[in-house]
Amino acid sequence: MTQYVRKIEAEAVQLSKKDRAELVRRLIATLDQGHDFDAEQVWLDEAERRLSSYQKGDSKSIPAENVFDALLSSH
Repeated sequence: MTQYVRKIEAEAVQLSKKDRAELVRRLIATLDQGHDFDAEQVWLDEAERRLSSYQKGDSKSIPAENVFDALLSSH
């Protein structure tokens, strides 16, 4: 990390949580320019599909605790 970036970071952490969140959102948006214009809609559609499948009983849920335990035990 350059000295310039460290200086910006030191100033940014002094911002309110709301302002930091907005800054992060804007910075991330600059990385995503020109790519996957419809990605958000695709993810929303997928979430709706999964919720519908779960509500119909076509898929099962796994408690988060079990998922995290499995992840931790695999390392």
